[in-house]
Amino acid sequence: MSEAKTSAVGGTKSHRIYLLLKDAILSGRLPAGSKLAGENKLAEQHGVSRVTVRRAMEALQAAGMVERKAGVGTVVLEQPLDATVMTASVSNLMPNMVKMSQASQVRLLEFAYVLPPEMIRERLGMGPSGKVQRSVRVRMVDDKPFSHLVTHVPESIALHYNEMDLANTPLFVLLERSGVKVDHASQSISATLASHEVAEALDVPVGSPLISLTRVVFDEQGRGVEHLDALYRPDRYRFQIDLERNGDEHSRYWEPKVGGMPTNGKDE
Repeated sequence: MSEAKTSAVGGTKSHRIYLLLKDAILSGRLPAGSKLAGENKLAEQHGVSRVTVRRAMEALQAAGMVERKAGVGTVVLEQPLDATVMTASVSNLMPNMVKMSQASQVRLLEFAYVLPPEMIRERLGMGPSGKVQRSVRVRMVDDKPFSHLVTHVPESIALHYNEMDLANTPLFVLLERSGVKVDHASQSISATLASHEVAEALDVPVGSPLISLTRVVFDEQGRGVEHLDALYRPDRYRFQIDLERNGDEHSRYWEPKVGGMPTNGKDE
């Protein structure tokens, strides 16, 4: 089980304090060897009781992130190097998908042909009676889950591959083998909370914050060929946008840099 699940803080105020301190440790803002503020100070900063802070500290200690020493305080421990955080370049979508499939493993949870929800049907530009192949997968690095992927692919395309193919081959490769000429995609990124089902798959407590990504992929004729709903653990995945300065001296602005910088990002 993950460090988050072994804690007893759940979705409470102490869990919020735990997540904030955990993020500060993993990001390097609280480096190994640094000392955390005392319980009274943290309670004052976050507007909670000392008991709440103490529970968060106990959860951090159980996760192996800090050590509590009598007479010294709470000290941040060195974090293991295998705590991999994947980075995805938003401005370099297709090459990024290739890299992700090469460096991660997938576990297929569901595979079925269904009538899609109306919203997905409309986004894919399908008729009211059209079916899709719906799959649910979890991607892992070093056997640690970092993403929960739900994909819908029109039946006419999905019939070219089977359940075993999807369990062993990246979806974008299967699409290309099916004769699809991927041309462009529309993508949005936001945040959400983990449902019971997703929490179990990603090994986090119910209600944990997650990165939410929705992507619709289109072929050269503008037809929708895939709808993806992806959820990522923010402690194991992040997005990177490389920007370049454009415009003249009277109207300067930032815009995404095509191609971006190389990352170790991974996707479908």
